Amino acid sequence: MQNQNQMFEDLSRLLSSIGGTMAGAGREAEAKMKERFREAVGGIDMVSRDEFEAVKAMAAETKAELEALKANLGQPSTPKPANPAPRGKKIDIA
Repeated sequence: MQNQNQMFEDLSRLLSSIGGTMAGAGREAEAKMKERFREAVGGIDMVSRDEFEAVKAMAAETKAELEALKANLGQPSTPKPANPAPRGKKIDIA
């Protein structure tokens, strides 16, 4: 009976040790994958989310201003008086 308890204890320690080793290997594999991903993406010129949102807001403002300017051009404005004929020296050609 004592021998069986010792065997179960040893088996429990072994499984616990294997679990810890597997967890460590998993963390190490995850860290290596993240590192490789960063290396692969590092060569690509990417922007952060904050930079993207800032440019997106600027584009929206510019679009609104453009629409306002288009609306102003489409509205009839006060007519400008026609320019009179240019006044200059009269030349007689004989």
